[in-house]
Amino acid sequence: MQHEEPVSVPADPQTGLRGQICQAIAEAGGWLPFDRYMALALYAPGLGYYANDSRKFGALPGSGSDFVTAPELTPLFGQALSRQLRQAMVATGTSQVWEFGAGSGALAAQLLNALGSACSSYHIVDLSGTLRERQRETIARLAPEAVDRVHWHDRLPEEIRGVVVGNEVLDAMPVQLLHWDGTQWLERGVVVQGEAFAWEDRPTPLRPPVEGPFVPGTTTEVHPQAEAFIRTLAERLTRGAAFFIDYGFPEAEYYHPQRTGGTLMCHRAHRADPDPLVDVGLKDITAHVNFTGIALAGQDAGLQVIGYTSQGRFLINCGLLELLPPAEAQDAARLRDLAAVQKLVAEHEMGELFKVIGFCRGAELDDALGFAAGDRTHTL
Repeated sequence: MQHEEPVSVPADPQTGLRGQICQAIAEAGGWLPFDRYMALALYAPGLGYYANDSRKFGALPGSGSDFVTAPELTPLFGQALSRQLRQAMVATGTSQVWEFGAGSGALAAQLLNALGSACSSYHIVDLSGTLRERQRETIARLAPEAVDRVHWHDRLPEEIRGVVVGNEVLDAMPVQLLHWDGTQWLERGVVVQGEAFAWEDRPTPLRPPVEGPFVPGTTTEVHPQAEAFIRTLAERLTRGAAFFIDYGFPEAEYYHPQRTGGTLMCHRAHRADPDPLVDVGLKDITAHVNFTGIALAGQDAGLQVIGYTSQGRFLINCGLLELLPPAEAQDAARLRDLAAVQKLVAEHEMGELFKVIGFCRGAELDDALGFAAGDRTHTL
């Protein structure tokens, strides 16, 4: 059994959340697997990061936000994505859009405006009541004519016929942490030491999905909850398509021997740090997506993988550059759009780190617009 140095847990407004986690640790016998800790830190009702009323999404630190997502950068993101959704809706003969984890509601507003009457109803599945209220406000402000077509849900429906979209939703699903000490795999969990949370590792039958080799001291993640979500979605999606946009890698890159520290990361005030044990409830906790695992989960559950590529290539395929204002319009708005598009597609920005994977059921979509050039399905 391996102990690491305890980390300081400073006093903060989330003492109720800290107490709830301490109680969960005690009830679990003094040691809580990291995925359960992460679930509480993010989603404990009223207290977790995504359940409290702090502002999460925004373009600048001065707004009080913690990070920016693509729809906050420019409405051109949603307009380009809508072209792929529209093609999928025509191919599958459906008219509903289902968005998981709709964030600020910016993407929903963009898609509603771009799709118009092609979208008969827009469904948002989100666990956070606080975020739902912000989504309502955003949609009412940016897509007022579409408000009556928007419906909120706090769980998966029994059946979905339509097109599903998830932007930065898979990375927020709790992960299990594994540590390789050179001779055996250990699962990393959380304990209480004095006034601090600390790591503690215990032997486990869990393994990464590849054999390695792994460098002693390697810490990495496995993603049973994200993969289970995809399998459940596959069971409920009776006809339609699904597109997920997130940062991550195929399996061979995710578990590359040189990636010894894993991908777990926290975000607060537009700064990243690797320590989820401090400021609990006050910052985001994420892990990169293993897109091979996501693809296999969907495929094994009956979905067809229709494409996988970088965000930059996907958006360009969907005509992002064509949506820019004409070059002669050298005004401030065009310059902002140019800067945002550069961030969305450039390899050293979001263009390469973020990937897009597409699924389909009940129809052929082999010519999916977003994967027309640069498809990387063969790397999964």
